[in-house]
Amino acid sequence: MEGKFWALVPPVVAILLALITKEAYSSLFIGIIIGALFVAGFNPVETVNTIINDGFISAIKDNAGIFLFLIVLGIIVALINVSGGSQAFGRWAEKNIKSRVGAQIATFVLGVLIFVDDYFNCLTVGSVMRPITDSKKISRAKLAYLIDATAAPICMIAPISSWAAAVSSVAKNSGINGIELFCKAIFFNYYSLLTFIFIIGLVLLKFDFGPMAKYEKEAIKGNLGGLESVDEAKANPKGKVIDLILPVAVLIVTCVIGMIYIGGFWGPVSILGEDAVDNKFNFVNAFADTDSTIGLPWGAVIALVIIIIYLLARRVVKFKDAMECLPKGFKAMVPAMLILTLAVSLKNMTGLLKADEFVSGLMEQAAGELFIFLPAVIFLVACFLAFATGTSWGTFGILIPIVTAIFPPESTLFIIGISACLAGAVCGDHCSPISDTTIMASAGAQIEHVNHVSSQLPYAIAVAAVSFVTYIVAGAIQFFVKGYVLNVVLSLVVGVVLTIGMLFVLKLVFGKNKEEAKA
Repeated sequence: MEGKFWALVPPVVAILLALITKEAYSSLFIGIIIGALFVAGFNPVETVNTIINDGFISAIKDNAGIFLFLIVLGIIVALINVSGGSQAFGRWAEKNIKSRVGAQIATFVLGVLIFVDDYFNCLTVGSVMRPITDSKKISRAKLAYLIDATAAPICMIAPISSWAAAVSSVAKNSGINGIELFCKAIFFNYYSLLTFIFIIGLVLLKFDFGPMAKYEKEAIKGNLGGLESVDEAKANPKGKVIDLILPVAVLIVTCVIGMIYIGGFWGPVSILGEDAVDNKFNFVNAFADTDSTIGLPWGAVIALVIIIIYLLARRVVKFKDAMECLPKGFKAMVPAMLILTLAVSLKNMTGLLKADEFVSGLMEQAAGELFIFLPAVIFLVACFLAFATGTSWGTFGILIPIVTAIFPPESTLFIIGISACLAGAVCGDHCSPISDTTIMASAGAQIEHVNHVSSQLPYAIAVAAVSFVTYIVAGAIQFFVKGYVLNVVLSLVVGVVLTIGMLFVLKLVFGKNKEEAKA
């Protein structure tokens, strides 16, 4: 079953079960069992061994740093809430953000500004904007979509981000200048760019469709659709906006420092041993060579110490209350960590079944038969692979070496092919219920994970459809227009016009929500 269609059956079954039953834990676990059975050749003892060792233990070990980051972030959020910082920011927002449109645009802008890392983006934007969107009766489903739609997409077009580092590393292994290639590919990354156009248009036109429309109507009535609060302590009424802004700023700064430190900005890090790199005082290379699973918790732990000292000095939090936030922060992140463990275990099953070899064979076959439409084909393949496996990084890690072998490196079509691979990876990751970024968005918005997935799926598919058509246009343009800049402009204009046109058509079909019109 290795390297064949069967390699993708476990994640597909898990995804279908999650969408049908609206229950993620058992769906993922069933997918893991099916994958383990395939890997072990249906041997019962070997199946259990595969689930425990290659699944759960491997997943926990490989993501220990991210788990630590999640726990620390949960503790920081709890501290900010107890200090009264979130409530003070909410009061400020009520005075200065007058409408539901303003709250959604503010969420979008904050998501765009935090481009360093998608995990960090999801949880930070969620914790900061949740009080504001709640006060404006915006559903948690809509908040989760806004978080998710600006997390991975912005990271994929930001040269200074953990995603840019990952892409650069993969491309460098293929003998290409990674950062230069990444920067050239930004303007052809239609899914990321058109998602931003879609969000702004959707918010300004004041309408929703699919399951999201139902959640928004319920939110207007006061049912936001969020998870139950986890033993929240009473907030200090003396808290100020600075008690939210300063901790978040400290967290951003220390996490960036942590990432470039691990990337060798101040020289090789001895504790990394053979994995240590030397990028002394080279910010771009340090970011490209960093490991966010080490850098983010490194920075977060330092930020936590600074934040506790600051809040104690401000006398908005007592020492005992600060210590009580430690288990509260951990408890708040348990659902996210559990789903992440199951999702990564399922990814491990697809890896053992060599799904990458199956997809590579499909791509090589398509290269000779559909050359003109190859960027669009690459986009679709990347979408499906990322959706089924739940990993965008794994997807472009598989496909970039294949794309570099298909196209001449000096051609614009090569850049478009790389962009299609990256855009498809983000799209599939955005749609997938087993994606870690999707899981983080659910955690950031404090919403039931399956509700987030089902409500944002129609939106992601809509942008994906326009992106697919735009890649067909971009591939065809190469035979009539020469020059990188002109190709960028013409293709992007077509994509933007199609997106705006689609929004107006959708509004005509689904109409404006009466409740939204009153806002």
